[in-house]
This record gives sequence, structure tokens and C-alpha cells, in this order.
Amino acid sequence: MDSPSRSSVIVIGAGASGLSAAKVLVENGIDDVVILEASNRIGGRVCKENFGGVSVELGAGWIVGVGGKEQNPIWELALKSSLRTCFSDYSTARYNIYDRSGKIFPSGVAAVSYKKAVDSAIQKLRNQGADAADVSIVSEPPCTPKTPMELAIDFTLHDFEMAEVEPIPTFLDFGEREFLVADERGYECLLYKMAEDFLLTSSEGKILDTRLKLNKVVQEIQHSRTGVTVITEDGYIYEANYVVLSVSIGVLQSHLISFTPPLPSWKTEAIEKCDVMVYTKIFLKFPYKFWPCGPGKEFFIYAHETRGYYTFWQNMENAYPGSNILVVTITNGESKRIEAQSDEETLSESMEVLRDMFGPDIPDAIDILVPRWWSNRFQRGSYSNYPITSDCQVIQNIKEPIGRIFFTGEHTSERFNGYVHGGYLAGIDTSNTLLEEMRKDDERKSNGQSFLLEPLLALTESLTLTQTEAASGLHKCDLPTQLYLNSNHGIPEAIL
Repeated sequence: MDSPSRSSVIVIGAGASGLSAAKVLVENGIDDVVILEASNRIGGRVCKENFGGVSVELGAGWIVGVGGKEQNPIWELALKSSLRTCFSDYSTARYNIYDRSGKIFPSGVAAVSYKKAVDSAIQKLRNQGADAADVSIVSEPPCTPKTPMELAIDFTLHDFEMAEVEPIPTFLDFGEREFLVADERGYECLLYKMAEDFLLTSSEGKILDTRLKLNKVVQEIQHSRTGVTVITEDGYIYEANYVVLSVSIGVLQSHLISFTPPLPSWKTEAIEKCDVMVYTKIFLKFPYKFWPCGPGKEFFIYAHETRGYYTFWQNMENAYPGSNILVVTITNGESKRIEAQSDEETLSESMEVLRDMFGPDIPDAIDILVPRWWSNRFQRGSYSNYPITSDCQVIQNIKEPIGRIFFTGEHTSERFNGYVHGGYLAGIDTSNTLLEEMRKDDERKSNGQSFLLEPLLALTESLTLTQTEAASGLHKCDLPTQLYLNSNHGIPEAIL
């Protein structure tokens, strides 16, 4: 089935980056934008669900980076929407570390261990960055965590507080405060509010604009010198001059979408180098609360012999008083393990851990909610994480356009990858780059210049880096936009 007409731009994905990209395009006069979203809603990894009588955030849950010299754009949207949030202070968790017998480690002991772990983590991250090329070091690091408490602290540091090399750009630019979203409208209401600015929306907040097309799973992107054709799994065909591809890095790695002709090897190699983090929040509803509450008690830690085994807990009393909900966060390997088992098994494991901490007489949970971001073929993970040993060229290659295909998403943000504001800002940057290319395109057409795009899609795969540089004076990563779309690179017409 054919689409009714050709569009200027197709945006694939209606998460934070896709929506911000589309908004910029419409605000700059590109009204014939089509947004294709695979799921039945907008938001991407910003997703709420009703659980235990309240709205809980399955994906992004915090606005990270508040109180600094610059205003975080997501925090700005939150203020405009009067979004209800609660300040989060993870630092108190280190004083609430339970062993398997239910005893809390003395605060002094925990503080000393925590400081040692922080110092060790900082040094390890710095060493990884400085000595990435030195593969001769095989000896065990001097401060490798071994005891349950050390493993729990290590998990808390690396999976919560220090996943990035300091100084952390988000904290430098926007501040170090973090706020948990605790609003019945959900975190996603910020994206719906943004959509209202350029998409027809009812007074009840439902998007009516036909330019947004839900349940459209993109199967193939065909690209040439004259435009792009997008084919969806339900057989629809959409044509446009350009595509903005805002799917997650996990989806790119999963090959859900095929490209004709295929992406060049330098692009696919860069995509594969990015780590995909899986971050799972398991929600448990109880008939009444049996855990400590009050100042400094929101977060607590379970010390187990297995790193990351139901380690980091949060009670929701601060966010939703009287909700009687606990949340435990797991990541990566444990996330994948738990996604593969039944919710009943996960509930049993969770209750065993809670009874270790609070005794055998606590009540059973009356409900459980287990998100499955890794199994979701439209997400394939929670967020991107570039290895410490990666250089900026990897990100540059991932976000570099391929002819008329422009890549965006939090994974294309050099400074803020992994954050909602990273995706939001990446979408804006990508659309601004595309608008500049469209302006140049118009200039070339008005000057009577022809494209050299289609033959060069194959040419760039066969050229060596030396040949490319000799032909155009460009690095290979500069080829996609500058070589495909610009006819002034000294390549004779005879080769066409």
C-alpha cells in the first residue's frame, strides 16, 4: 500500500529525540513531516503504568542535572508543566546496608568502605581512560570488591552514581541534584506537552494529528540520490526526501531495520562498539509497610555474595505516601536473567531477599510489576553506555548521516548520552544539521548542480581511506553527507 504523497522528512521513532527533532523541523517551515512510531504510544523509554493505584515509571524516572549554572531543558519543561517531583539523595543508602541476617552494617564501617570504593573507582576509571591501549596488564586490581558489602557498594557506585568518568558533563552544566518524577500524569506528560506545540491535539491531550502514525514498525529503509523509501511491516510504503532515524542503539544493533543499500562498515562497526545498558525497576505492592521510613531511609541496600542480586531498594513513601510500594533495581546480566523467568519466580526471589533483611514474618507482596526492556524489540535495552576506552570518533561515526539518512537519539549525544535530556538535545541538533543540508540542497538545485549520491553509496565501501583522502581531502567519517550530497569534490563525472 502506498502513502498518499511524498514527505519532506520522515522521523522514525516518537521518543524524546524523535519528537524534538520533528518539532524543530515544523517550527522551521517543514510542515510535511511524518512520524512513524512502532508502538501504540509516544514516549519511547519514557513510559508510565498504573500499579498499586499510582503511576510508576517503568523507564526513565528521574530528571538528572538540576540546580546548576544552566537550566536543564527537561527540568524547564517540568516547571512549565508543574510536574510533581521529589528530591532524591542516594548518599543515604550507604548507611542502610543490610547483610543476609538482617543486620545493618555500622555507619562508620560503611562510610570507610564507601570512601575506599569511591577512590578506587575514580582511579580505575582514570586508568582505563589513560591506558586503554595497554593490554599487557593482567594482574588483579588492588581494590577488587570481594565481600558482600564491597560488592553492594561497587554496584551502587557503578550502576547508580558513577557510571561516567568525572567530571560528569550533566552535573557540570546543569547541576548535581536529581528529582524523581512522582506525578499521576507520568514523566511522559512532558513529551505530550511538547507535542502539543506542533501536533494537533485535543483538549483532553490526545494527539489527533495524522502526521503521527502509531503501530508502524519500520522494516526497511531504501535510500538513493533522489530520496528515501520506508517500508513498514504492515506493508505500507512511505517516501520522503530525508529520514531522521531516532531508534535506540539497541534496535540498531538488533537489525530490526534493514538498509538498502547496506550501511558502510565503518558505520556498523561503530554501532556495535556501543554498550547497551539494561536497567530494570521491579515494583512490589504490599498490604502494609514493614520497612523503615522517614529522613534518610528512602534507599537501602542488600549485601549478597552475587554482585547486583536485588541490591538497590527504594520505598515509594516519599513519592506516594501510603502506597506501600517497594522498588528494587537490577541491571544488565541480572536484568536479562530475570526477564527470562516468570514473574512468580522473581516474586519468590524478591521475598526471600526481603525476609533476609526484615525477618520471616513480613507479609507477602500482593502484586508485582517487572518491565522487560531487553526483550522489547522496539527498545532492546534501556540506554547507551560508551566504554571508557572509546574515543569520540565512535560517537561521531554513529551519528554521522548516511546520504539522506540522519541518525539521532541519546546515543548520539557526546556529552549527555544515557539521559532524557541527551535524547531531547540530540534531536534538536540533528534537525538543525538536516535543515542546513536542506538549505545547501536547495542552493545546489538553484545553481543547476546534480547529485552524486547513488553511485557513491557503493563507492565509499570500495574506496580505501587513502584513496578517499586523495580524492576529496576528507576523513572517511566525513563522506556520508559531504561526499554523498556535494558534487564539488573533484570526482570526475566519467566515473558515473
